[in-house]
Amino acid sequence: MNLLVIVSDTLRWDYLGCYGNAWIETPNLDRLATQSALFLDAYAEGLPTIPARRVIMTGRNIVPFAYRPQASDPVQLHGWHPLFDEDVTLAEHLREHDYVSAFFNDVYHMMKPGKNFHRGFDHWFWIRGQEGDPWALRDPARVRTELRRAAAGRPVDSRAWIIQHLVNRQSWKGEGDTLVAQTMRAAAGWLRDYTLKNPFYMHVECFDPHEPWDPPLEYARKYDPKITPADILDGHIPPGHVSHLTKRQVKNCLTTYAGEVTLVDRWVGHLLDTLRETGHDRDTLVVFTSDHGCMLGEQGEIHKGQDRLRNQCTRLPLLIRHPKRLGAGKRVSGFVQHQDIMPTALALLGLAAPKRCLGRNMWPLVEGKGGGRRHAVSAFGPYACFRTRRWNYVCPWTPLPEGWKPRVDLYDLAADPGELTNVVADHPDVAGDLAARLEAELKKHAPLTSGTFQSLAKGAGHAFSFDALPRFDRRR
Repeated sequence: MNLLVIVSDTLRWDYLGCYGNAWIETPNLDRLATQSALFLDAYAEGLPTIPARRVIMTGRNIVPFAYRPQASDPVQLHGWHPLFDEDVTLAEHLREHDYVSAFFNDVYHMMKPGKNFHRGFDHWFWIRGQEGDPWALRDPARVRTELRRAAAGRPVDSRAWIIQHLVNRQSWKGEGDTLVAQTMRAAAGWLRDYTLKNPFYMHVECFDPHEPWDPPLEYARKYDPKITPADILDGHIPPGHVSHLTKRQVKNCLTTYAGEVTLVDRWVGHLLDTLRETGHDRDTLVVFTSDHGCMLGEQGEIHKGQDRLRNQCTRLPLLIRHPKRLGAGKRVSGFVQHQDIMPTALALLGLAAPKRCLGRNMWPLVEGKGGGRRHAVSAFGPYACFRTRRWNYVCPWTPLPEGWKPRVDLYDLAADPGELTNVVADHPDVAGDLAARLEAELKKHAPLTSGTFQSLAKGAGHAFSFDALPRFDRRR
């Protein structure tokens, strides 16, 4: 059996029709859902982009995670670093079982110097130009001038990395040039060309619908026929709170995000169609998920955030389609997390997980045999949350940077499933109990979440000498 894993970035679970959204257009993922087991209670473990991929690719918890800044990366967050030397990735493990693996990726953070997320893959393809990827070259001053002209007098964000993004997309002529289209076409092309008898593992990373939210105009107009090219600039990188935006600008942000989601769906559909056209839908296990979601106006907030560990940010879409359609159409309850994807996929492939993999096989949940988690722990930077069926408790788990004001939240999911009202002051006993359980969980996992990376030392090593050089008697 082959394996195809597709990971989208910043895709909210409730922006898919299969999760109950009545107005979004996601026909391809909705069709995949009818053929898949759909998990209703899937949550991220480590957030955001890089920590989440570390968990997905290794099946191993990473929380609590250390703050280990690197000179080669301007992003400095807890857990934002390469895979550990000790990790065993899914690609490395499947190679031992004669799989041919291929990695298709437009998430440039994964390809920064030293990150090495292509580790273990036989083939890898980096589609350049997302976000602030320093790829294309052009005079930034000229781009800023053009940006202000396009904004038609409204204020615009002209930070250097946004200008870099605009430079990266300067040659785009249509939808086919978008990076999600390029990524899915690259994966589809490899699939069409694949003729080996070995089973394959394809891992496809799609950075959309991560901001900048700048879909082709026709996709945004599916949700607001009156939106203009200048309006789409509001969705590039909006501020983190709606108080800094007009009502129209907030609407533009939601419209452009929805357009991005539908764009992703269209091109994921292209890859799934190719899987069917090549006959591999009958011998390939398909997993679709996201790394996390984002706030879209709830509690007045936009974007993800380290203290925003509510369901809009931490809950995931998760679909698993078996080639024999086992579990098709089932809506599966029970907490599962990113670290459970790898052992579940391996079990369905008939393979044991490596010892370093700590996740659980979640397929017994699909079969009605139980096995779900009693709670879910998620963390982003110095904040963590402890989620049960009834409550979600959010607090700092490690000292905050100087100047940060601590925030502690408690949400009663029975009365407030949208997690909009903080009731920590009303339930100090509940908060205290969940705080103690969170601390116990973090302490239990602390010995398991460390490791080394970017190390050149393999084994004991040895000093050099010149003893092996030939010696000649030069007295003759």
